[in-house]
Amino acid sequence: MTREQLHDILERSPVIASFHDNEFEKTLTSPPEILFDLKASLPKEEARIEKAHKAGKYIFVHIDLADGIGKDKTGIEYLASLGVDGIISTRGQMIRYAKEAGLLTVQRFFALDTQGLDSIHELLEVSNPDLIEIMPGVIGKVIERFSGGSVPVIAGGLIETKAEVTSALASGAAGVSTGMPELWYI
Repeated sequence: MTREQLHDILERSPVIASFHDNEFEKTLTSPPEILFDLKASLPKEEARIEKAHKAGKYIFVHIDLADGIGKDKTGIEYLASLGVDGIISTRGQMIRYAKEAGLLTVQRFFALDTQGLDSIHELLEVSNPDLIEIMPGVIGKVIERFSGGSVPVIAGGLIETKAEVTSALASGAAGVSTGMPELWYI
């Protein structure tokens, strides 16, 4: 599969089924065409790849979280020999190894603050993945989950507008920290 074909699949079927061990069989009959294996393991992966392909699915392995598969060039080459469609990793070197092995790549980033976002741009120039995954996808949900507890939640990182301040507070944050001086006065 090419990068362009991958983009076409996402246009047609934008939801990706991310799964752990006990959820794999459910993914085979689900609508998503792309599967993210977040708990690959050496003894199970070959059969998973075969089953996914027979079901018309494309499977990506999160190499950083894989059990028994080396987090190195040899591990990537092993997955490629099994017929995996691509890998997911936070590490640029793994992305480069996967591209050398002819695999599609997803580089995962955690958007924590402005400095982190700036480093994403720099890393992308070096690794050139096919897709990037930015996490977390729903910060309001995270704030809501913790705001009902006994410890107040402060939302911080990437707060750049009044609407973002309002959204964080509406989600239950007790306060918001920001490096944007214009927001210190609202």
